[in-house]
Amino acid sequence: MLQVYTGNGKGKTTAAIGLAIRALGAGKRVYIMQFMKGKAYSEQKILQGFSPQLCLEMTGKPFFIAEAGMLTKAELAAWGDDVVVFPEGEPPAEYVQMLESGLAAAAEKAGSGYDLVIFDEVNVALFFGLLSRKQLAAVLDRLGAAEVVCTGRNAPDWLLDRADLVTEMREVKHYYSRGICARLGIEN
Repeated sequence: MLQVYTGNGKGKTTAAIGLAIRALGAGKRVYIMQFMKGKAYSEQKILQGFSPQLCLEMTGKPFFIAEAGMLTKAELAAWGDDVVVFPEGEPPAEYVQMLESGLAAAAEKAGSGYDLVIFDEVNVALFFGLLSRKQLAAVLDRLGAAEVVCTGRNAPDWLLDRADLVTEMREVKHYYSRGICARLGIEN
């Protein structure tokens, strides 16, 4: 089955990791590729050595990206040098190359007998044009009997249509709006 966790609410990666823990508890092999994430997230510290049945890899950069016009002037000022803004439809070539290489590595590794494959934040990579529909669809076609989870905001319609299960995390209220930044062990 193909599962998609999307929406603007918190909890997509958290839900996928919860499913990974459940699968490991059932004796299954789990592969996780985190797209657009460097080695800065707390879950990585515990998952790296959690189980010999779990493989966690990352592909991404230590900065965020946004298309021109997506962020307000205040948001741009707050992000400063931590965000790279690119013209619509022209994402940074080095970032595209990095994610394409990551997807190719993930396809090879994930196709080697894993029962659960999680592509964390792949929906965001698709949204920004860092990966294409054709590239991800080809990988999904190769994974056979594996359960696959794709997470991230802005999942494309074609992926939602293809999915067997879609969960949308909807933000009702969030403390970010009060100026509270990502908290260690909760969002980061």
